[in-house]
Amino acid sequence: MISSAVTGLLTGLALIVAIGAQNAYVLRQGLIRQHVWPIVAICAISDLLLILAGVAGIGTLVERAPLAIDVVRWLGVAFLTAYGLRSLWQARHASGLTTAGRGESSVRTAVLTAMALTWLNPHVYLDTVLLLGSIAAHEGPVGKWWFAAGASIGSLVWFAGLGYGARLLSPLLARPRAWQVLDVLIGLTMLAIAVKLARG
Repeated sequence: MISSAVTGLLTGLALIVAIGAQNAYVLRQGLIRQHVWPIVAICAISDLLLILAGVAGIGTLVERAPLAIDVVRWLGVAFLTAYGLRSLWQARHASGLTTAGRGESSVRTAVLTAMALTWLNPHVYLDTVLLLGSIAAHEGPVGKWWFAAGASIGSLVWFAGLGYGARLLSPLLARPRAWQVLDVLIGLTMLAIAVKLARG
């Protein structure tokens, strides 16, 4: 069970820890110390709901349509492989993360922005619901919930660390080389998960 939780933690982090609009926004708000708590809460709770939906939904699908899960599994393998290769390709080119466009905003605006960046991103449904759900299904009826717990903890730790640790990380994250290393780690993790999923 602990191994399922660790797998969920690492898989969740691998999917979350990537340069994207949501992470850029959380980092930006953390750097300017503005509405960090509600933004971190929105992102973490949203991830929790999406992870639980994926684990519960895919579990039902497995019971009722085992052939469908095989299709989803191979789609997951293809997606993870493409995602991993893309991350490795991105690592070839240095690109930092900026905090341009700083400015004051209300809590309401910050929360709505965080929600939009989370729920209006079509990739979140593929990554968090479909992909994590299909991987969790291979952990067994009990293990999949440990997997979900691990992925949820990974999400909470990442967003809290990104939001509240932004001030400490800003000198490092300003360096393109740091993101190159991160892209390489993400790419290798994705490819490893793809191999595990392909083996069934």
